[in-house]
Amino acid sequence: MARIVVLGNGQLGAALAALGGPAVRVFDRSVLDLADTAAIGPMLTAAKPDLVINAAAYNKVDEAERRPEVAFAINATAPAEIARACATVGARLVHVSTDYVFDGALGRPYLEDDLPTPLSVYGAGKLAGEHLVRAYAGAGALIVRTSGVFGSAGPEVGKGGNFVRSIVRQAAAGQPLRVVDDQTTSPTFAYDLAWAILSLAERKAGGLLHVTNAGSCTWYRFARAILELTGIDVPLTPTTSEAQVDRARRPTYSVLSGARLAGLGIVMPPWRDGLARYLREIGATEERRMP
Repeated sequence: MARIVVLGNGQLGAALAALGGPAVRVFDRSVLDLADTAAIGPMLTAAKPDLVINAAAYNKVDEAERRPEVAFAINATAPAEIARACATVGARLVHVSTDYVFDGALGRPYLEDDLPTPLSVYGAGKLAGEHLVRAYAGAGALIVRTSGVFGSAGPEVGKGGNFVRSIVRQAAAGQPLRVVDDQTTSPTFAYDLAWAILSLAERKAGGLLHVTNAGSCTWYRFARAILELTGIDVPLTPTTSEAQVDRARRPTYSVLSGARLAGLGIVMPPWRDGLARYLREIGATEERRMP
């Protein structure tokens, strides 16, 4: 059985652990702090993994504008050290990146070969991480870009740390909602993303792939679907990116094409299907609303 090390215990890390079973070891920050780059090589050497999945990231997009050194340390420098360590121990590497490497100006789903032009420190750091992984791990590494991830675990869940939980919690409290309607993406259920990553790893896929749930919507339409599926009726008003003060710039259209993924025989379910399964999982359906 292949030995798999997952870096990061967030929503994706938890889903990978649940699907991967006993072969998976999850290294959270208490085990390996990626800001301590000197510890990465020795830790992975001692673990002797066959496969490393880097699901960790500094994904506080707005805060990254104020703390670029921290964002680049986790999103660029650490992946370089992970890739170096994988090359040393002979482990394959899967590195997870983001749709925010694009500026959203293209107006059609982005292909893997389209030129990235990030708008934010977060996007720039993740793009730098991609380049460094390629440089140190070579063509055998798999870089997976995804978007709008929501899942059932991770350290921020109890604080309402993903979009879906935040919308449900505010709506259940009767709070009116204002959500941007000029940013289009593909919301992605962490379980579906984890399944695709493990399937690709089993096939020893390498290179760059876009992996999201099928379809797309604005964040406002996403929020509308959440309210529809939970049966919660509160005022929901569309707003614009310009109305969001002190925010990092985000792409207006960052839908990622799944054509290359489908060519490998992996077809992702629609985002609304993933959302429905997630809401049932957390007990936020019309029958069992969150407290």
